[in-house]
Amino acid sequence: MKKVILVSLTILALSMSFSCRDTVDKAKSATEEAGAALEEAGKDLEEAGEGAMDAAKEASENAMEAAEGAAESVKEAGENAIDATKKAGEEGIDAAKKAGDDLKKAVKN
Repeated sequence: MKKVILVSLTILALSMSFSCRDTVDKAKSATEEAGAALEEAGKDLEEAGEGAMDAAKEASENAMEAAEGAAESVKEAGENAIDATKKAGEEGIDAAKKAGDDLKKAVKN
């Protein structure tokens, strides 16, 4: 009977030993997998951050180009307005001279 109990205790001890080793191995494997997943997540976040920075830079460049285009348009519109004002002034002067000449002719007649 003692032999049966000793053998049973030995088998129980061995099975627990293997079970603990298996648990440790599984825990180690799970830890390594979690570390790899965290590393991958870190890379993904880094790439996302770089993508966001690139998008912000591109948006900033586009805004600068649009602002430059708008400034050029305003400048051109101002120059056109000045030219139109000069032309209108010259035409007004010519019309006034003609009216004056016509008035002189009318007075003489």
